[in-house]
Amino acid sequence: MISALIRVALTQRLMILLITAAIAVAGVFAFKNLPIDAFPDISSPQVQVIIKAPGMSPSEVEQRITFPVEMEMQGIPGQTILRSTTKYALSVVVIDFENGTDIYLARQLVSERLNQVWDSLPEGVEGGLSPVTTPLGEIYMYRVKGDNYSNQELRSMQDWIIRPHLRKVDGVADVNSLGGEVRSYEVVVKPDALVKYGLTIDEVDAALSRNNRNAGGDRINHNNAVLLVRTLGKLQNIDDIRNITVRTHLGVPIHIKDVAEVRIGSMTRYGGVTSNGDGEVVTGLVLLRKGANSLRAVEGSKAAIEELKKMLPKDVSIEAFYDRTQLITKAVWTVEKALAEAVVLVLLVLIIMLGDIRSALTVAVILPLSVLFTFIMMHTFGVSANLMSLGGLAIAIGILVDAAVVVVENIQSQFSKAPSGVSRLHLVYRAVMEVSVPVISGVLIIVAVFLPLFSLTGLEGKMFTPLAITITFALLGSLLLSLTVIPVLASMLMKVHSGDGHEEAESKLMQLLKKVY
Repeated sequence: MISALIRVALTQRLMILLITAAIAVAGVFAFKNLPIDAFPDISSPQVQVIIKAPGMSPSEVEQRITFPVEMEMQGIPGQTILRSTTKYALSVVVIDFENGTDIYLARQLVSERLNQVWDSLPEGVEGGLSPVTTPLGEIYMYRVKGDNYSNQELRSMQDWIIRPHLRKVDGVADVNSLGGEVRSYEVVVKPDALVKYGLTIDEVDAALSRNNRNAGGDRINHNNAVLLVRTLGKLQNIDDIRNITVRTHLGVPIHIKDVAEVRIGSMTRYGGVTSNGDGEVVTGLVLLRKGANSLRAVEGSKAAIEELKKMLPKDVSIEAFYDRTQLITKAVWTVEKALAEAVVLVLLVLIIMLGDIRSALTVAVILPLSVLFTFIMMHTFGVSANLMSLGGLAIAIGILVDAAVVVVENIQSQFSKAPSGVSRLHLVYRAVMEVSVPVISGVLIIVAVFLPLFSLTGLEGKMFTPLAITITFALLGSLLLSLTVIPVLASMLMKVHSGDGHEEAESKLMQLLKKVY
């Protein structure tokens, strides 16, 4: 099988060169489409159920919401951990699943269970599943500033203009709004007025609910046209609320404004956001969708913010105070710098040891090709580019050339003592066959060294498995290329020394080392 592979490579050299060019192009394409992040995703597939219960104490939330939801969530296929947190007016139930579980399947299973228990929860509760993100999904944070605007007005801009626009960016799971005041309309009932008109709070509440809806009517066909009849009752402004009729007394309507004060207020807050001692501010937090490219999501968010400048008032600005791009760029640059240094050092060592620039360049070709081959495999198997996976390439750079060095050195040896009349391709074939078994055995032994990393589980497995995967891909790629591409390039680039020119083909350093030996 090995001899057949080498024979095909040498007899079909043009085809091998075309395949090599295709690998290079596909590798560049794969790298551009790889999800890039600073660190590997170490979180398990996780689904959070968040339910808000205004006005309820922690004990009530635990008894009436958290406990029933937890009981319903037990026994979901693939579930590993079920835990909850209960606070004032808030219940959070977290379900972790086995590694490899499709996150959307997990969310579907949780959603089905939640629908079964929802009708038994108290009236007025609201909530559902959290966005499809991870604990490390916070990729971009910004502050909304406006000197002539209150925090309530800035929060309204954040909720109704900025947030919907950013959620359209590819890779963004959701945008959380923090700080400021959420506008609400408050009806503050006057007890004395209720007593005066003989009304109750329930009547006021019923009037507000009854007068805040539209009603559909019928259709009227007139002159080949259809007219729709409907009643408009939706409240549009604060005056509409004031003029709602609660009851008619002796033919005189009693309005909301007669028994209550209507004003613009804010919803009850359970926290706040401050910045640099400037008091409370309005901020937004962009969350990355699980598995998405964080670098692209951040760049898309920045582009969306530039578009928002045209929609917002001129004196309102969006100021970023956290940008994941900086961390990603520094992490990737660290690995790229190590890769570049390693390539230069390996090339210098090859030139010095082999003593022939053509031989050194032939071996050096294996480095970019192996890296590009690795990118193709990473894209195929869904391995993201991060500090650990790219770090595996940096570690493996020196090892990648091992097989190629052995093959080229033996080809160089065969060329230096080649008898006259022997075909160049035959010399290459014989040289590669002589070292094929040792080369394959050596690479497989090195791969076996990293196999224990695949047995790691939990946090350690998620952290170090990408490193082992990239090293394995790179080594197997270098082995395949060393037995196919390297012989083809050697047959085209390297010189054949006729007669007994072995000493001249060796570098001065190698001749000196042999004398010492």
